[in-house]
Amino acid sequence: MRRRGLIRSVLAGAIAVTVLAGCSSKDDADKPTRDPVAAAVAPEAVAAPAGAVTPSAPIRDLLADPGTGILASITDPGTTLQLLAQPGGTLRTVTLPGAAAALSLGKPGEFLIAVPGKILRVDAASGALTEVKVDGDVHAAAVRAGGDLIAGLASGKVLVLAPDGAVRETISGLVSADAIDTSTDTVVVLDRHQTALAELNLADHRLGLTLRAGDGAAEMIGDHFGRRIVTDTAGGQLLVYTADPLVLRQGFPVGSSPYALAYDKRSETVWVTLTGSNEVVGYDLSTGIPVEVGRYPTVRQPNTVTIDDRTGDLFVGSGTGDGLQRIGADQRKRGQ
Repeated sequence: MRRRGLIRSVLAGAIAVTVLAGCSSKDDADKPTRDPVAAAVAPEAVAAPAGAVTPSAPIRDLLADPGTGILASITDPGTTLQLLAQPGGTLRTVTLPGAAAALSLGKPGEFLIAVPGKILRVDAASGALTEVKVDGDVHAAAVRAGGDLIAGLASGKVLVLAPDGAVRETISGLVSADAIDTSTDTVVVLDRHQTALAELNLADHRLGLTLRAGDGAAEMIGDHFGRRIVTDTAGGQLLVYTADPLVLRQGFPVGSSPYALAYDKRSETVWVTLTGSNEVVGYDLSTGIPVEVGRYPTVRQPNTVTIDDRTGDLFVGSGTGDGLQRIGADQRKRGQ
């Protein structure tokens, strides 16, 4: 049976896939860079947000644990983690020992939080913290299937760590290592300063193929087909890659300032927030031409989005303190 989503789109076929110039240079000054892209400042909301909205401080990051459905949110100024059981369960608040740069999934039942000089391992059920010390300003963290941690640093270095934090290997060559995906054996890293994706060649302890990712890439996620999905915020596009080797499969315009991403494997839908219009839009990527399957008004400044894998419920967080939004899977099926 054909694997979904691996057909090269007509549009992507027209896009030149370019190996990023200067990626082998040892001097960052020789590399083409840009300031990391930020979400567009959202206008005042015109339409009422779909679903239900609960009060919240401005949300920086949002993620649901796939096994328990526990919702983790990091609120301004980045040192407070809130854990909420669904639906509407007890809220647990955890004070972090540093401002969070990123929130990601760890082993089952665990969240990873990148803070300066550390990766925090957080038990989703209890909120218990375990600190793994890292020599550097950690911008991203991920765990591999075998248990090793991957740390992406502001300096561009990527560290492969044993579970206790011992450094197994160091890979240089990026300007910054801002997001990491380990959904397959091939680790892929997003460099926002170069707006590029890079494979890690772990066997040879070096960077592998590196490709340009639009005009200003913001976020990257992986799905269970091994695709890496990227928002090109500056270019107004959604980009879809596969790895080993790294190849751009699809690229298509999606509207005003695409930013945050979530993947619903129950319906095989990628959801992307549009901060320029206060919307969240869903696309079916199963053919070469993406199909829009849902579009909903959101809370103002929808900088974060996540899916509860157990229920399919969609959560959107406001970066301006306008609340946490829940759009139920049943509501989306009714097309309301």
